[in-house]
Amino acid sequence: MKALVVYESIFGNTRRIAEAIGAGLRAYGEVRVLEVSMAPARADGLDLLVVGGPTHAWGMSRASTRAGAREQAEAKRMEPPSPSVGVREWLSALSGGRGIPAVAFDTAIKTTWSPTGSAARQIARRLGAAGFRVDVPATQFLVSDTDGPLLEGEIERARVWAEGLAVDLGLAAEEPARAR
Repeated sequence: MKALVVYESIFGNTRRIAEAIGAGLRAYGEVRVLEVSMAPARADGLDLLVVGGPTHAWGMSRASTRAGAREQAEAKRMEPPSPSVGVREWLSALSGGRGIPAVAFDTAIKTTWSPTGSAARQIARRLGAAGFRVDVPATQFLVSDTDGPLLEGEIERARVWAEGLAVDLGLAAEEPARAR
């Protein structure tokens, strides 16, 4: 299996989830985990595409929400992993879907008072519109606040979730031995 995990991240939480997803998929083959500005605009030669980003203002980030998040990160002396382009813009230029399986994920703040929305659901819709086969529901991983940290257990949950993706999508014969 040849998989690509593409992520957008401002505070590093989505990057950590993407890396855990990559680790979970490596039991099945070659996996590259790339920050969105480094990701190719074509999906040629892939067996699986996984795309994720942070939930900003109830959906995918936009230039204005990224600018505000970068200001917050810089005020806390954090270096944003995604300095420029976001998943929204990358998906607009992405081509080569032709039925390739694709999966979406996001990170969002855990709240009890209000829904946070989902960047992943929007990502999944755009992947489908670009010709990718989106058979697995979008998945959300939770952070405690805007800049994190990830809630306890989320990195492990991302790794285990990814281990099951190849099997669920028919790209592997069985689950890896370590997941049993």
